[in-house]
Amino acid sequence: MNKKIITKSEKETFDFSKKYAKNLRGGEIIGLLGNLGAGKTVFTKGLARGLGITHNISSPTFVIMKVYPVKIKSIKRLCHIDAYRLTGENDLAAIGAQEYFGDKNTITIIEWPEKIKKILPEKTKFIEIEHLNENERVVKY
Repeated sequence: MNKKIITKSEKETFDFSKKYAKNLRGGEIIGLLGNLGAGKTVFTKGLARGLGITHNISSPTFVIMKVYPVKIKSIKRLCHIDAYRLTGENDLAAIGAQEYFGDKNTITIIEWPEKIKKILPEKTKFIEIEHLNENERVVKY
């Protein structure tokens, strides 16, 4: 995480992640770090929009994983994982999520990646979102 940006609203966080998506080529695994309410889901929504996904994106806290079709570039799907409720890596393996890790046609984005860090590939890119105040965030990427 060598770069950082300060966003002053939810919309700016959304817009930044939408632009960030334009640099993705497929196969990326992105771990989103940040406290509850930091903006991880907002970041994911913007990234999804940047990939051309128009579905309503919500955090898959209770279902753990959602896969959305992508119809641009060589990317075929966005795999959105919320590891908040997981007790360990075996929970993720049980739902087959690892099959998406590194797949060249998939972008995998994981909220709460620290819960499953033992099984994350080395090439996982981490983005940290930190509260400055009610509206402002520091996004380190």
